Order: sequence, then C-alpha cells, then structure tokens
Amino acid sequence: MKKMTKNRKEIFGKHDLSKAYSLQDACNLVKDISTTKFDASIDMCIRLGVDPRKANQMVRGTVALPHGTGKDVKVLVLCTPDKEEEAKEAGADYYGLDEYIAKIKSGWTDVDVIITMPSVMGKVGALGRILGPRGLMPNPKTGTVTMEVGKAVNEVKSGKIDFKVDKYGIIHSSVGKVSFDGDKIRDNANELLQTLLKMKPSSAKGTYFKSIYITSTMSPGIQIDAKSVNA
Repeated sequence: MKKMTKNRKEIFGKHDLSKAYSLQDACNLVKDISTTKFDASIDMCIRLGVDPRKANQMVRGTVALPHGTGKDVKVLVLCTPDKEEEAKEAGADYYGLDEYIAKIKSGWTDVDVIITMPSVMGKVGALGRILGPRGLMPNPKTGTVTMEVGKAVNEVKSGKIDFKVDKYGIIHSSVGKVSFDGDKIRDNANELLQTLLKMKPSSAKGTYFKSIYITSTMSPGIQIDAKSVNA
C-alpha cells in the first residue's frame, strides 16, 4: 500500500468523505483542499432523477454564470461576410466561413464554442461527425445558431455555458476557478442548480437531484447536501 503524501494527509484532515456539506461550506472547502500550483478549474457533477433515453426527460440548456467560468473561451463564428465585422467587434477569436469549414474538415478544432447563422447551417451540418463528438456542434437550443452573432459572442465570453445530461443522467459543468472567492463559486453553482430546477421535466418523478458533487482539478469530490437543494 502506498504511503499517503503530506498533501493528501492535509486534505483528508479538512475533508470528511462521509459528510454532505451545505453549498456554501462546500464552495469554501473546495478552495482549501486544492493543492495544485496552477489555477485549477472547479466543476460540478449533478446526478438527476431523469431517464435521458426518454425524449421528454432530456435536460439540456444554457446558463449565464454571474461571475463567468474564469476561462479564456475561444470562439469561432461561422458566418457570411456581412456578419464578420459584428463578430470581430464582439470579441470572436476567429470568424469566416469556407476557410474554417475546410480547416475543420482537415481536423482543426482548437476552439471552445462555435456560433453560426441559420442560413449557413446547411454547410455547417456537414461537419456533424467532427463537431458532434467534441460537443462543438452549434444548436439553436443553446443559442449558438442565431442571426445575432455579436450578442451570442458577448454572452459566451461573459460566462454563458451550455449543459446536457449524459446517458447516465449526469450533468457535468464548470463553475469557476480556485482563484475565485467562495461566494463567487457559490453564486455560480447556485445559478446552475436553480436553472436545472426550473428545467425539471414534468414527467420526472421522485427525487430530482440524486447527488451533487463539487471538485477542483486533482482534488477529491465534495458531496453537497442534495436534500437542501431539492427543498
């Protein structure tokens, strides 16, 4: 059996694995037990009481985090020439159409979000096999297929994220960085949870939030008391 390191001993001295913490306490604790030398990401893992195999229980949407994610989000706007200036002024990292479609077909996907227009979805749709598995395919439900490309870029850059329940009924989402103070992490986490509550499918019965965990990169997960959130 491997000897526990000094950092691990310190972490487990602060963190009770058998305990479910309040949202505020968990958001403070996740900072305390992070030992990375870089600004680690903070993520939430939320198991929902839904069956994603049923169309009427699919949970998917967007949320604007009050304090952003702390990440430098790279945005590509696939648009016609008349919209390029709007995308540029809004802060898009890349903008254009045919040249970027060709790059993507060649394997380039070095972006976090792709925004496009309804009129060019015919061309963008052909990229589904490449973009789909990477979670980059634009979708009207997440606001990434729109004529208001500038507004969409601003929202993404300021902290708007999209989420989708996976086949196991779990939502994975970033809610900040370790450099955030505990209150900002809590605000972001609470905004995500409240958004999910509003989206609870009417056909989903029983407990909605089965379990909630928050974690930072390379740290153990902290359980949040799901009963308090369900209430």
